Amino acid sequence: MDELKEKDLTVIFTQEQIQEGIKNLGEKLNNLYGLEEELYLICVLKGSVMFTVDLAKHLKMPVKMEFIRLSSYGSGTTSSGKVNAVDISLPNLNDKNVLIVEDIIDTGHTARFLVDFLNHNFKTKSLKFCSLLDKKIKREVDINADFYCFDVDDKFLVGYGLDFDGYFRNLPYIGYLK
Repeated sequence: MDELKEKDLTVIFTQEQIQEGIKNLGEKLNNLYGLEEELYLICVLKGSVMFTVDLAKHLKMPVKMEFIRLSSYGSGTTSSGKVNAVDISLPNLNDKNVLIVEDIIDTGHTARFLVDFLNHNFKTKSLKFCSLLDKKIKREVDINADFYCFDVDDKFLVGYGLDFDGYFRNLPYIGYLK
């Protein structure tokens, strides 16, 4: 951590831009699900916790939040390409509207793993995937987010839940390493 400091980051999305994107996404989800349909948010820890909480504030329907923990990153800035299910205990999601909430979809391995896991274990009423950030340029697996706030280039991003070896998650903005 001594080598990398906040001053080494270039801001790509300000706190205001992030909140505006989340508000717009919330409106789309409210239009899709309406006011009466119960919605389960599946928050993929640790990266998407801030996004999930802020998104939930904009949702008008009855919401239940569940938290799972998956891991696909080794250390530093490279993905291992393998998904580890650290904690994936969930309630019965049969006949429920389910929205997976992720911080970023890049290679697609984590997204594919989770969608396949849910489809294998539950017969949901609906299953959608949303991500704060979509890094299509890095996609290795044929999967796309149903909803996302921002397209991003091939930069290693930190802030607003995204980390570098566990650091920088608490930043209210998203930046990239210079």
